Amino acid sequence: MNKHPRLLALATLRQVTRWPGYTSIADYHDGAYECDFVSPYTKTADNVDAEVMVLLQDWSSDDELRRGFDESTWRLGYTPAQPTSRTLELLLNTPFGLSLSDTYGTNLFPFVKSGGISSRIPERDLIRAAREFALPQIEIVSPRLVICLGLVTFEALRSAYGLAHAGKMEPAINSPFTVGNSRVWCQAHTGALGQMNRKKGSVDRVLKDWMRMKEDVNSAIAK
Repeated sequence: MNKHPRLLALATLRQVTRWPGYTSIADYHDGAYECDFVSPYTKTADNVDAEVMVLLQDWSSDDELRRGFDESTWRLGYTPAQPTSRTLELLLNTPFGLSLSDTYGTNLFPFVKSGGISSRIPERDLIRAAREFALPQIEIVSPRLVICLGLVTFEALRSAYGLAHAGKMEPAINSPFTVGNSRVWCQAHTGALGQMNRKKGSVDRVLKDWMRMKEDVNSAIAK
């Protein structure tokens, strides 16, 4: 079956689904941010035949979306000027020679949380979202590599797949696993705090993590 109709079916499921305690992308600015993807992030990272998939935690928050309509976020599905975005694009380009548009990108949690952009989402909801939306996208796109940005995203995906938690960032980065044809890796979140924490004691640690990830995927392909 063609990938596009299957991905559209997941997007439609997200559009018609309401989870208690969360709002929908369509609830803001007269539905301007609504789209036929599980996450608006895919507007830019929409290569369904990509070898690399980027999985972030969640797209936005109620407080953030109420600040006002943002034209670049509406058009692109993300905000290029944010440090998180700039760091991610740099890391994609350095080891892999890729831009964001060369990848398939999405968010594990497809609804809008209350509070600010850093508000916590209960683990049970992240695991449910991983099971109902993230894992199906991985199965459909079937990339060689899935990059989970942040420990929380990685742990939710592991749990949804029936694996035990890695515990902390270091063992998580050292615990890639395989879903179908895809290697799933954890990497430090590309936001300022995630990068700062990972670089403690070694400023080039993040880049080394990404290079090791690339070597692992290449090794798996060679086999």
